[in-house]
Amino acid sequence: MPAKILVCDDERHIVRLIQVNLEKQGYNIVTAYDGKEGLEKIKAEKPDLVVLDVMMPYMDGFEVLKNLRREPSTEMLPVIMLTAKAQDKDVFEGYSYGADMYLTKPFNPVELVSFVKRILSGASGGDGPKRYDL
Repeated sequence: MPAKILVCDDERHIVRLIQVNLEKQGYNIVTAYDGKEGLEKIKAEKPDLVVLDVMMPYMDGFEVLKNLRREPSTEMLPVIMLTAKAQDKDVFEGYSYGADMYLTKPFNPVELVSFVKRILSGASGGDGPKRYDL
């Protein structure tokens, strides 16, 4: 069964770009367009990994990440932050909240696919994708 990835970004063209590139690699993609919808989809869909923007309506990506890390059922869910917030303090903030990777926009889709593969294979130091019950 292919890994399920949630892509959460308020820019629809970015979501589509990521979706197309990851689907070409055989991944099952679920999409969300704001932080609140992203949390709801994580609970409903139980993805193996989340690609998460920071600047979004209703709830920013840092708040989504903090919510995920507070819940035992999602505390180990891999998260790649993908954002235009590229200052050192933003990158540090993302990692301090528990991001597994932090990529800045504009980004290379091939690089994102490489990070996804690395995280899901466990090469990032983890032990592969996590399944969890909500």
